[in-house]
Amino acid sequence: MKLKRIMAAAFAGIMAVCCAGCSGSKSAPLKVGVKSDVIGFGFKDTVTNEYQGLEIELAKKLATELGYSGVEFTAVTAATRTELLDSGDLDCVLATFTITEERKKSWDFSTPYFTDAVTVLVEKADGISDLSGLVGKKIGVSTGSTSAYNLAKAMSEKGLLGDYKVPESSKDFDISSFGEKGTKFEQFADYPAISNAMAAGTVDAFCVDKSILAAYKTEGRDYITDTFAPQNYGVATKKGSELSARIEELIVKWKGDGTIDKLIAQFGLN
Repeated sequence: MKLKRIMAAAFAGIMAVCCAGCSGSKSAPLKVGVKSDVIGFGFKDTVTNEYQGLEIELAKKLATELGYSGVEFTAVTAATRTELLDSGDLDCVLATFTITEERKKSWDFSTPYFTDAVTVLVEKADGISDLSGLVGKKIGVSTGSTSAYNLAKAMSEKGLLGDYKVPESSKDFDISSFGEKGTKFEQFADYPAISNAMAAGTVDAFCVDKSILAAYKTEGRDYITDTFAPQNYGVATKKGSELSARIEELIVKWKGDGTIDKLIAQFGLN
């Protein structure tokens, strides 16, 4: 009987370890890459050092449902989020990460939890009201984002870039050498830097998803009338990760039962 009890205890221990490996260890946090400067999605309060936003709450819910001890947030940018995911420093990324066919070749994405569109923020005093007003201007974008590609494509489709043909894929778009009709792009490490550059007059406009721009829309600034390139945000995980399917199941569930809609309303994103 004593031998049976020992064997049963050993088996239980093995099963516990296996379950922990499948569902997340009870003693380990879920490592999530999030934005720290996008109000409503991922924003870090400099006074309390607490994160808040739609993606923060989703990350917390994922950690709970998957059996992790909590969440370990890491602030990421468009340029660093995939590098940290690939290296294993992160388990997943919830950072206004747009799903594209090109990106799906390298990472898994959940069903979208939010859909936005790209637009451009300008200083009212400059009198720019639509895409045509951007011809010959310098536009600030975030390094690693697809904003410049999407804007160039939208301008090209309206015939604002002459004979220039935008590549079929964003990976073939060379932002460093682009300069059609005098229109140019300048890349920045983060969104506050683009906003500061626009205030200083070193760039004429700020292009990214409209929900991100909302944090930088002051009384003297406004959006152009055009929006383009709908952006679907999804949870990104390593390609083929066991975590991918489990996260997908939860996102689909929360979209269906209204959980995500309530969070979107809570943070004023609807």
